[in-house]
Amino acid sequence: MTATLDKALIDRFAAIVGEANALTQPDDIAPYIAELRGLWSGRTALVLKPGSTREVSSILSLATETGTPVVPQGGNTGLVGGQTPGMDGGEIVLSLSRMNRIREFDLASNTVTAEAGVVLQVLREAASEHGRLFPLSLGSQGTAQIGGNLSSNAGGTGVLAYGSARELCLGVEVVLPTGEVFDDLRKLKKDNTGYDLKNLFIGAEGTLGVITAAVLKLYPQPRGREVAWAGVATPQAALDLFNLALDRAGGALTAFELMQQTIVDFVLKHIPDTVAPLQGDHSWHVLVEISSGRSPQDARALIEEILGEGLERGLVEDAVLAENLAQASAFWHLRESMSEAQRPEGASIKHDISVPVTSIPAFIDKAAEAARSVSPECRLACFGHMGDGNLHYNISQPVGARPQDFLKLYRPMNKAVHDVVRSFDGSISAEHGIGRLKREELIATAPPVAIDLMRRVKKAFDPAGIMNPGKVI
Repeated sequence: MTATLDKALIDRFAAIVGEANALTQPDDIAPYIAELRGLWSGRTALVLKPGSTREVSSILSLATETGTPVVPQGGNTGLVGGQTPGMDGGEIVLSLSRMNRIREFDLASNTVTAEAGVVLQVLREAASEHGRLFPLSLGSQGTAQIGGNLSSNAGGTGVLAYGSARELCLGVEVVLPTGEVFDDLRKLKKDNTGYDLKNLFIGAEGTLGVITAAVLKLYPQPRGREVAWAGVATPQAALDLFNLALDRAGGALTAFELMQQTIVDFVLKHIPDTVAPLQGDHSWHVLVEISSGRSPQDARALIEEILGEGLERGLVEDAVLAENLAQASAFWHLRESMSEAQRPEGASIKHDISVPVTSIPAFIDKAAEAARSVSPECRLACFGHMGDGNLHYNISQPVGARPQDFLKLYRPMNKAVHDVVRSFDGSISAEHGIGRLKREELIATAPPVAIDLMRRVKKAFDPAGIMNPGKVI
């Protein structure tokens, strides 16, 4: 049975964190119960903001004792509803934002130990001040927090070279639903002693416990970095250019982003101070980044070789190299503004998918047919991380359509696109997670054995069922 959040219970929870860190007034609670786009919202009578692992432990111990559901929340930047409470008002929101200390930089081992509430951009800047790179990079990095990044196994633009959040994490500190603390803040790169428990919590979206701190990998700052923007005729040409770049640059190829002309146009139309990198229109665009550990000259030579051969082979229609840091930042700003730029164009139906990299051109062709079978006049606005097979296959409403009418097609459009994804043995959630949005589809389409195993893990870690109910599984 789930406890009712009556005043006596609220007072017991509030006593753990102090009155100032227990939010009960509607205006104070409002930012924690709806996500940025307004697609996911809920109700709660209490938001708790603990300042230590000990306080998180006391909160979860009391929650298990009283059967009170808990919704962990980081920067509230998630896109699938995993961080928002339900509508019944019986859940409490556990914000990790006060747990924002960087506990240690260990430059000898190239690690940083950070608490869950550290903002990603703050961590990246602190690493840079120490002469290191923390390579996780997201459009929401000014708000997203490390705990949320790990709980959703965030990806972003650096996955091609450095991997997702899971690959960047060496150890975690997790508070279990019982209040027990799993302290695994180790810096080991090799450890073969039994099950890899930390990876059960990374990507679990707070359904098994609350990540309160982590040991994360650092890398040397590149000595040379070059960014280029190129126009290409087709996704196949982009794929051929990617393979050429990977062959020439290897691990120095740190980003390869694919963008449809439609979404580039949206950015240029709606995002202030953005400028088209190239003259004229191109059906598709790519952003290429080379990071050299040797020298600026090495990075420049590599990217010039790649673009030169791409032009010779007819893969590239036109290209421009960023001439300075400001221009490189402008290229990245254009790419990272694409989600925001869709909003003024009306309703959109979004898909965060992955397929094998070699299947991307065929997927794009088949997905376009599938989308137009549902809405013949829809506008395809595809972009994403081509180098790791992750596309944000977004579809904007037809010009002049009513948003509410287009959004009625959400389920059939999802089914049409996701059927194509599955035909390529792909994933319906590459980096955003499952949350509330994709829970039913996961349960309906994943192998029954996989669902059964996930449910067994959930029951073993959270027998009282208090951790982020209704999410993932």
